[in-house]
Amino acid sequence: MVKNVSLYSICFCLTLMSIYSVSAQPTQKPPLHGKHWMAITGKPLAATAGSQIFQQGGNAVDAACAMLGATCTMWDVLSWGGETQALIYNPKTKKVIAINAMGVAPTGATVEFFKSKGYAFPPEYGPLAATTPGTVGGLCYMLSEFGTMSLKQVLQPAMQLASGYPIDAQTANSMERGKEMIKGWPYSKAVFLTHPGEKREAPEAGEIFVQKDLLATLTKLVEAETAALKNKKSRKEAIMAAYDRFYKGDIAKEFVRGAQEQGGLITLEDLAKWKPRLEEPLHVNYKGIEVYKLAQWTQGPMLLQSLNMLENIDLKSMGYNSSRYIHTLYQTMNMTYADRDFYYGDPYFPPAEPMQGLLSKEYARHRASQINPDKNNAFAAPGDPYPYEGKPNPYLSLLQKRAALTDTSLQQGSAIPKHDQTYLQTNSSEDLAKLSPTSNYPFANEEEAYQDRLWRGTTTVEAADTSGWVVSITPSGGWLPATIAGKTGLGMSQRMQSFVLDSTIDPFNVVEPGKRPRVTLTPSLALKDGKPFLCFGVQGGDTQDQNLLQFFINMVEFGMTVQQATEAANFNTNQLWLSLGGSKLKDRIPRAGSILLPRNASEELKTSLKKMGYQITLGDRTSGPINAIYFDWKHGSLWGGSSNNGEDYGIGW
Repeated sequence: MVKNVSLYSICFCLTLMSIYSVSAQPTQKPPLHGKHWMAITGKPLAATAGSQIFQQGGNAVDAACAMLGATCTMWDVLSWGGETQALIYNPKTKKVIAINAMGVAPTGATVEFFKSKGYAFPPEYGPLAATTPGTVGGLCYMLSEFGTMSLKQVLQPAMQLASGYPIDAQTANSMERGKEMIKGWPYSKAVFLTHPGEKREAPEAGEIFVQKDLLATLTKLVEAETAALKNKKSRKEAIMAAYDRFYKGDIAKEFVRGAQEQGGLITLEDLAKWKPRLEEPLHVNYKGIEVYKLAQWTQGPMLLQSLNMLENIDLKSMGYNSSRYIHTLYQTMNMTYADRDFYYGDPYFPPAEPMQGLLSKEYARHRASQINPDKNNAFAAPGDPYPYEGKPNPYLSLLQKRAALTDTSLQQGSAIPKHDQTYLQTNSSEDLAKLSPTSNYPFANEEEAYQDRLWRGTTTVEAADTSGWVVSITPSGGWLPATIAGKTGLGMSQRMQSFVLDSTIDPFNVVEPGKRPRVTLTPSLALKDGKPFLCFGVQGGDTQDQNLLQFFINMVEFGMTVQQATEAANFNTNQLWLSLGGSKLKDRIPRAGSILLPRNASEELKTSLKKMGYQITLGDRTSGPINAIYFDWKHGSLWGGSSNNGEDYGIGW
C-alpha cells in the first residue's frame, strides 16, 4: 500500500511539474501588447497596413479590410479572386456576427461534368478548380456595414503594394517552383515569371514585384466609389458601387472572358447572382466560455463538437501532451472529423444538415462514452445525431455503404496531409539553405516540400480596437500556382476541390451549380462574462481546427499565455477525409492511427502511443501558424500572440 501511495504521489508531482513547466516556458517570439489596438496577420508588411489604418483613426473592421487587401496583393497563399469568411464582435449590439463570402460552384459544375473528364474530385489547380470570387464582395460588405472609412482609404496600402513592393523569398520561391504549371496560363506567366527564359524565371527575393493589372483593377474599384460619392451617394452606397463594378461591370466581363478563354466555367450571370451573406454563427459554452464558429459550410463546428465532448473530462490532470491526453483528444477528433466528413455542407441547399443534434450536449456525452481509453479506434465512423433532434436518420443505409469504403485499418502513410506537409527528415538550417529554389512543381523531394509548405496554408487576419470591435478572418483561395483571370490581375480560387462527387462520402457536399463547398477555413471568437475573451485563427487546411482546439485548451486548461499557446507543440491527426489535395479516392481516405508529433517527443511517449495503435511521424513545427488576440480585462490591455512557425506577426499600440 505504501508503495502504491508513493507511486501515486510521484505521478501527481510529475503532472504538476509538467503543468508548471508548460505555463512557465519561455517563447521564441515576445508577446505583443497594446492598449488601443492590435493588428496581426500573415505578412509583416500586411500587419503594417493594418497599423496605418488604425493610426488614421479607423476601427478594427477598417484595419482588417486593409490587411485582407494587403495579404491578397502579396499572394500570402491567397489572391483577390479567392474567398473570405469572418467573425466580427459588434460592441454596439454585443453580439458576434458571421460573414459568409465563400464563392459558389459555377454554371456547368456538375457531378456528370467532372466524372466525364475522369475526375474523382474536382481538380486541384486551373480554371476548373475555381469557385466564383468572394473576397472583394466580402471586403466591400464588411467595410460598408461595420467599418468607418472609404474603400479608397483601406485599399491604399494594397494599391501601393501592387505598384511595387520587395517580394519575400517564400512567395518568390513558390512562383519558381510552380513555374511549369504557371507557363500553361498566359496571364499568370506574364505576372509571375518576370525573367522569362533565364535559369530562374520568377522574381528574386527583395526584387520589386509590380502588378500593373491588379493595380488597374483596384483603381477601377476606387474610381467607382469616387464617382458615386460625387453623385451624392452615401459612404455605404459608394462602396457598393465599387462592388457592382466588380461583379456586374467591366471587371466582371474581363474576369469571365479570361477564365473562359483558359477553360473555366464561370459566367457573367454567376458573378451577378452571387452575394455575401450575413449569418448567425454557431456556438457552444465550454466551462463558462462562449466559443463561436462559422456554420457547417466550414469545418468550424467540428471544434464546437469536440469541446462539448471534452467538457466533462479532466484534461488538466492528464498533463499537457501526455500519452493519455493526446489519445483522448485524438479519439475525440476521430469522431468529430467523421461527423464533419459526412454531415457538413452548404446550409442553403437541401438536404438540411442535422446541426441541432450534432451540437447537443447529450450527443456529445454519448460520443465521449464510446472512447476506448486504451486503443485507437481505426474504424471511427460518423455518429447518429438525428435521435437528438427527434428524427430518424435517413442515411443509415448510406452509412453502412460508406463503412466499407472507408475501412482504413490497414492504411499506411504519413500523418501529414499532402496540402500541409511538414519536413520529415533531420536537417540543419544550413542544409535547408542549400536547397535549390529552382525546382519545378510538384516538389522533387520532402525537403523542398517542407521549405515551401512551412510558409503555406492560407492566412489569418486578427484585429481589435479600444472601442470594442473584434475581427477574425480566415481568407484563402487563389494560392500559387494560380490561374490569373485575363487582365484583371486576380488569381482564381481553387476551392472546387473541396466538393465531393459521390454522396457516399458526404451527401451534403456534392457539387452543384450555385453551391458552396464545405471548406476548411475557420476563424474563431470566444466571449467570457459577455465580453471578448479570445480572437484566434490558423492556416493549414484540415489541421486548422486541430491546432485551434489545442491552442484553446492550452490557454483555458493549462494556463498558458497567448504567445505560449501559439508556440506550444501540438499533434496532428490524418485519420480524416482530406479536404484538399489528391485527385483519386485513395489520396483522400483517412489513415488510421496516423499521427504527427513534435520531433522532441520523448521515447516513452512514442512507445506508449505505438502500443495504442498509432503510426508516428515527427515534424519540427506542429502548431500553426496560429495568430490570436487575448483580452486582458483585469489590466485593460490586449495581448497578441503569433506562433514561431512562419512569417505571421503583428503590431499593437
